[in-house]
Amino acid sequence: MVNTSPQNPTPTNSPSYIPPLESGDRLTRPEFERRYNAMPNLKKAELIEGVVHVTSPLRFEPHAEPHGNLMGWLWSYKVATPGVRLGDNPTVRLDLDNEPQPDAILLINAACGGLSYLGNDGYVEGSPELVAEVAASSATKDLYDKKRAYRRNGIQEYIVWQVFESTVSWFSLQNGEYVALTPNASGIIQSQVFPGLWLDVSALVTDNMQQVLAVLQKGLNSVEHQNFVQQLSNTVC
Repeated sequence: MVNTSPQNPTPTNSPSYIPPLESGDRLTRPEFERRYNAMPNLKKAELIEGVVHVTSPLRFEPHAEPHGNLMGWLWSYKVATPGVRLGDNPTVRLDLDNEPQPDAILLINAACGGLSYLGNDGYVEGSPELVAEVAASSATKDLYDKKRAYRRNGIQEYIVWQVFESTVSWFSLQNGEYVALTPNASGIIQSQVFPGLWLDVSALVTDNMQQVLAVLQKGLNSVEHQNFVQQLSNTVC
């Protein structure tokens, strides 16, 4: 467990005292950021629908390893798609009640017409095109409160990998609602926002990353991906 308490804590009756973040606190986003910034050793905390969630230390197999595999898949797409950017655990300022720290975001550069941008202090502002979460113990939050906040803020695609259930839920925003994308006859889900971003779901959940990358490469070789790359290259980015 990470110790986030200072060696010489400020007395609680001092005007400069800043309370620590605690899971379950109901805070405004400015107060959430104030407390978060006062805890430099805290690795991850989120504000979801006005409620604070402080993440526990993460185990290797239920989270860290799947997270690494997810990032490898997204990174391979990003490298082949100029104008697309990838973030690992970035703080995202969605609205006044939501400041999540997703496991991964894939976005189109603002200069290329993307829906999000970097604020003056370097945080992501607005709605990235795609958000992905590895859900073990956080499955309830990821599939309910976060999902509702992401939908309301117009995040176009949301991926939740439920590790213990060996399932991947991939939602696409259509007419204001999230619709679950289903695998085709070959077991592959294809992104509706990022052409060529193809996922062999069975291969991912069984740790067959060679197959995951082979299927992705087919997507990268598709006409749809080539047209997308050309479309991005025609913008000012």
